[in-house]
Amino acid sequence: MIRREFITLLGGTATLPMAARAQQSAMPTIGFLSSLRSNDRPLIVAAFQRGLLDTGYFAGGNIAIEYRWAAGRFEQLPALAADLVNRQVAVIAAISGTPSALAAKAATTTIPIGFAMGSDPVEQGLVASVNRPGSNITGASFFTASLGPKRLELLREVVAKPTTIALLVNPNNPASVADTANVLAAARAVGQTIKVLEAVTSSDIETAFEAFVRERPGALYMGPDPLFFNQRHLLATLAARHALLTIYGDREIVEAGGLISYGASRSDAYYQAGLYVSRVLKGEKVGELPVVLPNKFELVINLQTARAFGFDIPPKVLALADEVIE
Repeated sequence: MIRREFITLLGGTATLPMAARAQQSAMPTIGFLSSLRSNDRPLIVAAFQRGLLDTGYFAGGNIAIEYRWAAGRFEQLPALAADLVNRQVAVIAAISGTPSALAAKAATTTIPIGFAMGSDPVEQGLVASVNRPGSNITGASFFTASLGPKRLELLREVVAKPTTIALLVNPNNPASVADTANVLAAARAVGQTIKVLEAVTSSDIETAFEAFVRERPGALYMGPDPLFFNQRHLLATLAARHALLTIYGDREIVEAGGLISYGASRSDAYYQAGLYVSRVLKGEKVGELPVVLPNKFELVINLQTARAFGFDIPPKVLALADEVIE
């Protein structure tokens, strides 16, 4: 009897790891593909995971997350997306950057994809329409490119005198190309002189600022881009060093010491992507989930930076601000 009990106990113990493995394999895995850096993970992932948590999912509990970070090197995204597909993840979250969403869509036609990015998803060929995306992809957009003319208008209000405005863009990002076209069209309409410079690496950014020092534009328009978001502390430092009045698309750069930003909330889009990924895991059809568009755009001014630069922000612009950092 003792022998039978020992065999039963041994058999039961042996099956525990198998059961644990079976439970683990049944846990859905989210593939997280981002154009940004892993260094910014707390800032980027928190809102996304909040969207998951609000719908009953939490990493390490009932879901697993595989992270892949391109750190602004868009050429790495296709391989990172292919790796997630090969791992047979349940859904791909393409977070922050049109290139990551495009890479995810190119990698699979069957795995559902939820994006959070700044460009027009219809214009980029990601979805058939905002209301009925179709295919295997949907998500949230903070529509950075369409805000270019408004940013240019605000920058001209702050400068308050005729001057050349420099425009720094990343030509490798389709969203930046669209933003540049919109800004240049708006500039032509008001007779504004624009000097366009390009950057695809952090060293390119420093080279561009050296050109700004030589040419002394009156202000700088910084096109929204994952590379610039990644290098926001460098951008704020260089702009401060050269006392260059600059407008950005992301409030996070102003929080890092930049002067002015105007745009929608990235974190809101990340949160919405988390909600959509959860809904897909619960069985909803991704192609029937409409793209979430921003309903609020914020003007943020760092008054502390303005004082350090010796800039006087016009009262009219200050009155428009949604937030002033003192």
